[in-house]
Order: sequence, then C-alpha cells, then structure tokens
Amino acid sequence: MRLMECSAVVAWRDGRRRRRCGRLEWPTCARPARPHIQPMYSRSSEPVQFERDCDAVMVPQGDSVTLPAGSYGYITQALGGSYTVFVEGNLFRIAGKDGDAIGKEAPPGLELPANASDEEVEALVWQQLRTCFDPEIPFNIVDLGLVYEAVVSHREEDNQRRVDVKMTLTAPGCGMGEILVDDVRSKVEMIPTIAEADVELVFDPPWGRHMMSEAARLETGML
Repeated sequence: MRLMECSAVVAWRDGRRRRRCGRLEWPTCARPARPHIQPMYSRSSEPVQFERDCDAVMVPQGDSVTLPAGSYGYITQALGGSYTVFVEGNLFRIAGKDGDAIGKEAPPGLELPANASDEEVEALVWQQLRTCFDPEIPFNIVDLGLVYEAVVSHREEDNQRRVDVKMTLTAPGCGMGEILVDDVRSKVEMIPTIAEADVELVFDPPWGRHMMSEAARLETGML
C-alpha cells in the first residue's frame, strides 16, 4: 500500500534501500483498522523531541522507519522498557536501547548468580516475558495469554542453557508479530547464562479472550 507524502518527518527503510521522504500518511480510504484497545494522544501525554535520528517501527503496520533528529512527538505508552510515540498522526515503537533519542535511560542489565538453578532461570524468563508489551495494548503478553510455553533446557554440544518459547498473536495477520518475536528473543537472551532463545509463533490453539488473565479481562471489561 502506498503512502502519501507531506512535510519531512520520517525516513522510510525498504529492504536494503533507504531514502528520506516526507511525512507518511495513510490515504483516508486505506487507513488500516486499529485494534479495539489503543493508546491515544492526550494532553497528559509526555511531549518529546528526538535528539538524534532513531530507528522505529510503525504501529500496527510493523514497517521499519527512521525518525530524524528534531522530530516532535508524544509518549502514549512506556511499558517494559520500550516506548510508543505519537508523531504527526502515526504511532511508532521505540526500543529501550534507543530511549536516549527521546531523553530516556536504557533499561538496567539483569543479574543472576552463576550457580543459579534451572528453576531460578525459568522464573527470570517469565519475569522478562512480562516486560514484553504490544505497543497498542497496555498489557504484557503473559497477561494477554499470548505465551503458551517457555522451556529451559541445556544444549548438548556445550551444556549451555537455551530457552524455547511458543507464543501466539491476538490475530494471525497482526503486523507487529515479528516485532514481538524479536522483542521476546532479545529480552530472554539478556538473561545471564542463557546462550540462545528460540521463539516460535503458533496459531493452534487459536488465541481467545479466555486466555487473558483475570486482571487483564477485568481492566478491559471482558469478564
């Protein structure tokens, strides 16, 4: 789908090609539908100005872009170490490692004893999974019921730990699917003693509202 251009705001990245272009706006007739829960810009949203060029992901399309230094926006969601920013009519996800671009500190590193048991590592894995959020929905992927399993094992070749995660999406066609997968993988691999994380998207069984935690269903009125 083509995007219309106006005043310069973002640099589009298309595979190996990279070009700077104007502000990207969806034609009114082609604007993608938003999920039923989404962060909205309001007067209470924190204003920010980008201090440097910053990699970002359009929400919910999942396309990679670069927001140039000097861009203005508003933080609509800051959860799990990443940020959702409203810029010129579009939502963008900013990874925690790029938080300095909007004046935020990078999240601290994780600590774990070298002799930690598999049970302790597994507990930290689930803790990390609870820091992964859909950029439009203020609930972590565990409370949303998107994580089906997370198994800690040891590799045969070197006995180092690996984690296998099976997760799903609220809708198979979600444009943020690979972004969430990468977020899960990177956060699990941040855990000391874990050498590898494999994250698989599965759609059997399909996700349903009954998979959400009671707190999430109560907050969204889905009880």
